[in-house]
Amino acid sequence: MYLIEASGWLANADKHPSPNYNQRPNSAEISLLVIHNISLPAGHFGGAHVHELFTNCLDCSAHNSFADLQGLTVSAHLFIERDGKINQFVSFNDRAWHAGVSQFEGRDNCNDFSIGIELEGSDDIPYTDEQYRELIAVTQSLQRYYPAILTARIVGHCDIAPGRKTDPGSAFDWAYYKNALG
Repeated sequence: MYLIEASGWLANADKHPSPNYNQRPNSAEISLLVIHNISLPAGHFGGAHVHELFTNCLDCSAHNSFADLQGLTVSAHLFIERDGKINQFVSFNDRAWHAGVSQFEGRDNCNDFSIGIELEGSDDIPYTDEQYRELIAVTQSLQRYYPAILTARIVGHCDIAPGRKTDPGSAFDWAYYKNALG
């Protein structure tokens, strides 16, 4: 397990503060974990494009598929690369802009009460052992620090934005991940 500092930063993560966040509502208890995937360009791994997107530094002319990202302001709390490297963009205490239009158990605006973790990947490419190892360790740390994040309250982006989002996709092994959480 990992140390979560009182400031909401994961002690062992590489920190890349994003401007794309704001304060959570005062009444918002952190009680949901949302698993996502991202790769830029889609299906290509490595490089700095995801970091650049989350910090508003992406050159949208660098690849023809980036045109739709012009002016987009998004972030996640964490981004776990293929080799297991953990990057943090927003303090867990703050509201990262990862879920968009979303709903969980009848409650809208999941960003208000969730933590978002992006895995470097795509819906149909298996995730790496290193990613699962780090995701499991981070999740256990989050569950200890935020006890309202029960295993039943760990979902995919597809679950809170059905019809709009598909990640983390069919390649994500939910049974393995949730069994490893205990």
